[in-house]
Amino acid sequence: MAARIALLRGINVGGNRTIKMPDLAAAFVAAGAEQVTTYIQSGNVVFHHRARSEAKLGADLERQLAETFGFDVPVLLRTAAEWAAVIEQNPYPGTEPTKLHVAFLAEPPAADAVAKVGPDAFPPEQYTVVGRDVYLSLPGGMGTSKLAPALGRTLLRSPATARNWRTVETLMDLVTG
Repeated sequence: MAARIALLRGINVGGNRTIKMPDLAAAFVAAGAEQVTTYIQSGNVVFHHRARSEAKLGADLERQLAETFGFDVPVLLRTAAEWAAVIEQNPYPGTEPTKLHVAFLAEPPAADAVAKVGPDAFPPEQYTVVGRDVYLSLPGGMGTSKLAPALGRTLLRSPATARNWRTVETLMDLVTG
């Protein structure tokens, strides 16, 4: 059984699309997941599943969540090995964990979209694309970032969700622990 991490997009934000973590874990179990652990309220789930196809597993989980909670929830999946690669490929080592974020995309961004916002367009903020993950170094934080919304309008056209580095590291601990 493969260990995976699921990132849910847009739940428990501003009191909308509320999902309690025990209910979320139960929905994953109903979809065939085992050893389910949730982390904080933003929709991070570490679990094991027999599925071999990421696309089918993602669709099955999204269908289960819609049936259980009554609204659509995009789910982005990564294997434990893919998550380890995210950590290893960090282009901004030493950045304070709440100032470094990773946007996880369903598909790698198109080259023309990457070209629209240069990696140094909003200094001192910067970003680096590695496959289907986008690392954002945001010294002022996500809340005041000018880069993050610019990327959201251009680069992050496929389903995407971001996590700060502290969450990335904690999920790695959970998936390997």
